[in-house]
Amino acid sequence: MIDYKLLEALALVIAEGGFEKAANKLHITQSAVSQRVKMLEETAGQILVTRTMPPLATEAGLRMLAHYRKVKLLEEELMPEISISSACFPTTLALGVNADSLATWFLDAVANIARDHNLILDIHVDDQEQTQKLLQNGQVCGCISNHNKQLQGCRVEQLGSMEYGLYCTPSFAKKWFQEGFGLPSLQRAPTIRFNRVDNLNKIFFRRLFQEDPGLLPTFYVPSSEKFVDCVLRNLCYGAIPGLQSTSLCREGLLIDLAPACKVEIELYYHCWNLKSKTIEDFTGQFIVKAREILRACQ
Repeated sequence: MIDYKLLEALALVIAEGGFEKAANKLHITQSAVSQRVKMLEETAGQILVTRTMPPLATEAGLRMLAHYRKVKLLEEELMPEISISSACFPTTLALGVNADSLATWFLDAVANIARDHNLILDIHVDDQEQTQKLLQNGQVCGCISNHNKQLQGCRVEQLGSMEYGLYCTPSFAKKWFQEGFGLPSLQRAPTIRFNRVDNLNKIFFRRLFQEDPGLLPTFYVPSSEKFVDCVLRNLCYGAIPGLQSTSLCREGLLIDLAPACKVEIELYYHCWNLKSKTIEDFTGQFIVKAREILRACQ
């Protein structure tokens, strides 16, 4: 049998990024947290967390944490039914969301649902190609991804798409693209990517030039808002969703470097296939609202 007091300690060590921070959350000593994790590892017969800074869950640890989060969610659903004192206590949902969705349409899709169902959203942000890993690792119960492959123990629903183009300011174009947006000028001009696994630029380059231009001078800015801000400050050009670029182009702040070339990123919602009223209610309402918003943006 799993001792959930020990499992809670492991979960907090990972979530808080350290044994001391977990101890502060639990109002016990750091050595007591270490002892609980050690006892859990002895029960499991293997190491569940690396003693690094920050600590990281091993593969076995991730499976333990996924189980813990599912049990925790079901427990939070049960308490209002059996305890009057906890009737108004919120339920927490951990969700993996790509940065561009969070910066544009996601909050519009979830605000009323979270308020009406008394939900606390624990949002984990990453590139749309990486959020599925958060679900695989059990860090979240649902995620927005550009992958349509259904994970084991999960369900998947198509949401819609986001359209991207390549943009820069008029003054940046005057400085770097006087002879047009071609390979020679592109290889000199600074560009921007969300992070090192962001492949949108490569998709554009393959469509426009049928080749990869190689290493480019690149800003790495893991924030959708600051990403656009860097482009607006004449630092670089980059791939920006239409939800952010349309009004900026209308105001003359941005220009489209390749109007005939757009990249559509299909978005899918993945979530645990768990018999949970919270997940079922949230998922059903979120999918309807997300599809409505994304369809209106086309």
